[in-house]
Amino acid sequence: MTPTPGTPAKRQSGSTIRIIQLAIGAVAIAGIFWLLQFSTNSICCGDYDGYYHIKWSRSLWEGMKAGKFPPEFPWLPLTTLNSKEYVDHHLLFHIMQIPFAEFSDPRKGAKVASVVFASLAVLSCYWLLIYFRIRFVLVWLVGLLASSIPFMFRMNMAKAPPVAIVYLVIAIWLFFKKKYWPLLPLAFVFTWTYDLFVLLLLATVLWVIVIAWTERRFAWRPLVWVILGCVAGLVINPYFPQNFRQLAEHMTIKLTMSGFDTKVGSEWYPYDSWEFLGNSAVACVAMVVGYCAFEPSERRRAHYPLFLLLFSTALMIMTARWKRIVEYWPPFAIMFAAFSLQAWLRPGFASYLTRLPDHVLEELKPYLDDTKEKNDWREWARVIGAGIVALVLGVVLFFNLWAATEEIGHSETHDHFEKGAAWMRANIPPGQIVFNTDWDDFPRLFYFDPTHYYVSGLDPSYLYEKNPDLSRLYDRITLGKQDDPGPLIRDRFGARYVFSDNGHHDFFDKARASGWFDIVYEDTDCTIMYIRDEPILDDLLGLPDEP
Repeated sequence: MTPTPGTPAKRQSGSTIRIIQLAIGAVAIAGIFWLLQFSTNSICCGDYDGYYHIKWSRSLWEGMKAGKFPPEFPWLPLTTLNSKEYVDHHLLFHIMQIPFAEFSDPRKGAKVASVVFASLAVLSCYWLLIYFRIRFVLVWLVGLLASSIPFMFRMNMAKAPPVAIVYLVIAIWLFFKKKYWPLLPLAFVFTWTYDLFVLLLLATVLWVIVIAWTERRFAWRPLVWVILGCVAGLVINPYFPQNFRQLAEHMTIKLTMSGFDTKVGSEWYPYDSWEFLGNSAVACVAMVVGYCAFEPSERRRAHYPLFLLLFSTALMIMTARWKRIVEYWPPFAIMFAAFSLQAWLRPGFASYLTRLPDHVLEELKPYLDDTKEKNDWREWARVIGAGIVALVLGVVLFFNLWAATEEIGHSETHDHFEKGAAWMRANIPPGQIVFNTDWDDFPRLFYFDPTHYYVSGLDPSYLYEKNPDLSRLYDRITLGKQDDPGPLIRDRFGARYVFSDNGHHDFFDKARASGWFDIVYEDTDCTIMYIRDEPILDDLLGLPDEP
């Protein structure tokens, strides 16, 4: 794929152009992510996990300064994330966030960190295209940015997937350069950063398959280095051996191909077909283009596009099953199309076509005359075509950014639950368990009120893994399917206070009918209730018709 270097002057000119292209890309990418991230004043986007990550990064640093690494995590005592079993499977990501967590306003630090990590993720993909001299690279840059609305949306979450993309791009570069031993430290670092290091294992297996097909040999070295690195990252780990247990439990629940045993985040459910196609139209078109342009007949040239074909196809299938893989698939779909099309876009296109069957060549012969005039015409045609594609992608990018900005702008504001949490800090003795009626409210509660502990958080599977019966009871209570929930909350969960957003109408109906609850705080965002020692009559309870 890499052309002959040429004269020193040409090499210097080419290097300068590539540096300029990279700089243009860096500015454009960072500007777009800054625009998206600051479309809301809260930590973006959709879910609240960013609040947990930045708060825990700060707690991690405070623990390190106090000589305790890692510090205890007592905030979810009824789950597998209790203080004895807690495993931070984002450990290195949280360490990376520490400089941002030290901002006077951690919220702003998390937002800046999100822009940095998301920009690095897309920039790494763009850099790979530049490094391998992909033609019309600025067009592919627009394609990366326009590839998918959910991709751009989820890249803005203050979470680890952008860093995982950077690691995967580094691994691909090492595969393509056949530099295998650095895969060991890369796998080690990846394992410490995020539990989806399994994607690196998948990529390595696919590269071994590519080498077997193109070179007729078994390339065992990359597989060995990656496996050793992953095992070392799991064993040489402050959470060993609990991390093995949590990884196995997490994979068992999340990688099921059937229904889940407990309610999980929407990101673990499949896309509706039209939603999938509509939100990621550019990535879908890129896959079709890549499939059509892929030329496997010359094995020496097939390494790069064949690997990206296999890897992007695997990610696309996983995205159709689990929405969250949309954090990975779109940029690799664009890179697959970019590498597959290079044989058709380079100036030697006519010689490339000479591999066609003789009877087809005979018909095309008048058009394959390699005179300078015809070559110039073909080049101009490519440039004009690239310009048209860039224009279309630019329009798509504009509408994608508009849609993403609108969606992000409708996120809950930063002060959502802040007043309720402040009331709990001031009025509930520290160290008590608070029954939160939504597991996904935990990150904000943890951020605003770390003086109390909570029943469920980060993922409902953690409560289910620890105590399936208690998890099912939690679901019945919070969904309003359990009569007289007060004594059960008090006795089974050890909580006297209930924190709820104001959307749990069925739960509130049961609470009103039971007579066990007193409202002690309420605002437009949340309601806090106290469980009485004895029930009172409904007409004396004082609960409003609508919480």
